[in-house]
Amino acid sequence: MTERRGPASDEKILAAAKELFLADRYAGVTLERVAERAGVSRQTVYNRFGAKEKVFREMVRRHWEAFDAPDRREWTSGASAADVLRRFARSLQRFATETDQIRFARLVVTESGRLPWIAEEFYRMGKGPVAAAFVTCLDDLVARGLLRCADTRLAARQFMGLVQEFLVWPRVMAFEEEIAEQPDAETVIEEAVRTFLARYEA
Repeated sequence: MTERRGPASDEKILAAAKELFLADRYAGVTLERVAERAGVSRQTVYNRFGAKEKVFREMVRRHWEAFDAPDRREWTSGASAADVLRRFARSLQRFATETDQIRFARLVVTESGRLPWIAEEFYRMGKGPVAAAFVTCLDDLVARGLLRCADTRLAARQFMGLVQEFLVWPRVMAFEEEIAEQPDAETVIEEAVRTFLARYEA
């Protein structure tokens, strides 16, 4: 039987790698285990990616591709500030609930003390660009006179914090009691929008 190479085998390798890394952390995964789970040879994994670290980096990059990142041209054209904020908050919420984001965040928290590059890579490929894209949306709202904000980078992080403190971090830390008692997602989002606009609406 001829082993398939190229995009199809890449997808199998990365899917297998994700299952293993999320279950067994970085140190518990080898190229041999990835190959076995993917149903390919170790040499195929090595030929396609070169090393475990490269497999991990590509896996993280693919993970973040699922995020509905803000596009300044699409998100802010004629939209109100509240609409832009709601759309971004719902993107954060969907990404946390419809992907493995919570498990990835736990992996990063667990491994970052021993392997700082993992946290750096997770930020560089994901949260950093997501936050930067949101900043450009806020810049556009400021330029349109809908927000009054001298530091949109600070404001972007403030808004993300208002959302993620309820919808992401309790799940990352497995605070079951807090999760059970917190408001529903739409309430959290609406309160975050109101709080943000109370400070920055023009």
